[in-house]
Amino acid sequence: MEQISYDLGIPADWIMAVMYKESRLDHRAVNRFTGATGLIQFMPTTASGLGTSTQALRSMSNIAQLDYVKKYYWPLRYRVKSYTDAYLAVFFPAAMAKSENFVLRTSHLAADTLARQNKVIDYNHDHELTKAEVQRWALSGFTSGIQEILKKKEE
Repeated sequence: MEQISYDLGIPADWIMAVMYKESRLDHRAVNRFTGATGLIQFMPTTASGLGTSTQALRSMSNIAQLDYVKKYYWPLRYRVKSYTDAYLAVFFPAAMAKSENFVLRTSHLAADTLARQNKVIDYNHDHELTKAEVQRWALSGFTSGIQEILKKKEE
């Protein structure tokens, strides 16, 4: 993990926290609704773009799957300046450089659809997810000490 962190220029704590939030570090984790699989919940189309499949990822060891975590982050590595960026790089990359009130949506994915698929993140129940809500979710479940470590900006 340290070598991957070094190669990407992204703190290992951030990558580990993203993997924990997405899969609880279970490399065989599968989202029953989307088919997302593995440590960072690779979507089927994402896995294909990385030269593999979700089925192949499920059969890999956690160590082998880290090669694909690195491969995924590689083109985004210079944009990851915070733990929130590291999480958004996996969850919704288009929100990385946006303001906290940015509503997550695309021309192919309505805001209410994304909110419906991620009800636990829609803290104010307005059927939209903002970058601030995702940031809050990304930090939730960690102790205050770990949250402080994750909030430190890349130096």
